[in-house]
Amino acid sequence: MSTIQPPSPTYAIARRALLDAAASAGARVAHHVHPLPGREGEELAIDVVELGDPDARDVVLVVSGTHGVEGYAGSALQLGLLQQAPALPDGVALVLVHALNPYGMSWVRRVNEDNVDLNRNFIDWSQPVPHNEGYDRIADLLVPREWTDAEQERTLNELLAVAGEVGLGEFQRIVSGGQYHHPTGLFYGGTGPTWSHRWLREWSADRLGSAERVVMIDLHTGLGPWGVGELIVSDPTSSASYARAAAWWGDVHSMVEGDSVSAVLAGDWQATAAGLVPQAEVTTVTIEYGTKDPLTGMQSLRADAWLHAHGDPTAPEAAAFRAAVRDAYNDDDQAWIDVVWPRCESVVTAALEGLRS
Repeated sequence: MSTIQPPSPTYAIARRALLDAAASAGARVAHHVHPLPGREGEELAIDVVELGDPDARDVVLVVSGTHGVEGYAGSALQLGLLQQAPALPDGVALVLVHALNPYGMSWVRRVNEDNVDLNRNFIDWSQPVPHNEGYDRIADLLVPREWTDAEQERTLNELLAVAGEVGLGEFQRIVSGGQYHHPTGLFYGGTGPTWSHRWLREWSADRLGSAERVVMIDLHTGLGPWGVGELIVSDPTSSASYARAAAWWGDVHSMVEGDSVSAVLAGDWQATAAGLVPQAEVTTVTIEYGTKDPLTGMQSLRADAWLHAHGDPTAPEAAAFRAAVRDAYNDDDQAWIDVVWPRCESVVTAALEGLRS
């Protein structure tokens, strides 16, 4: 039986548990403080925890909280990596980036302080933004002005009718592939690099600038069967990075070729990973853990977007909205963490073995 604990109830508790475990493990820790406070007034930060050789040329990076609320499960898995730290070969460092989107984690949102989905924000901002015309058609259905029972029923029925018309795969792409023209909508990519985006670029150049080989593992939840950790690569099957991922981890899926539970995305950060550390050989993988069904997830995000666009996220009744989002993207049952932990552990172990070879 796994000794890994289920996700913590709040960002502050999760952060404290991780930092305590880092201290017990003798890890090196750096805090990168966010400019805004959290929902409870707490300090927000991206915490970087390192084990192994500080001058290592080979680095395994494990990131949580790209999508804030998903950071609860990701934090629990990172805690497990500290409590049951793998043996590190000489010249290899294990680096944990805790809560890439700490604001979203604190507020129990998928998005950041700007309502931006970080995995739609890493586009080439020197070029015109992509235009998701399909989203334009359903924007007001996804996030209506009112969130009454009648409006929820009407808009959901109309959305399901659109899904029936275009097909579920195309509907998923329209809704979640990324959009840049509806700032209060779902899966919004923003108007430029966000704070977390800028931090990741600056930190990667500084900390990983002398690395020769880097493995980037991003922890996500919300898509696929319950407890299954699908391995998703943001590269085509013809690429060298995909070949390495397949050799190390076996059953990997190319998101860009439509071979995964995810829609093809505009602006996900792992697609730009090679550019973050251009001098290094970079291998990336996302572990996408299933929680609830897709409709439950979409409904929770619709309600959350309405709350922050037209409601009052500080009102007492907002707690129910946050609980729904958390429930859609995390499972507090010990049985779930017992299922998902071995996948995380095996992916990290296989990466270390791949670097050793």
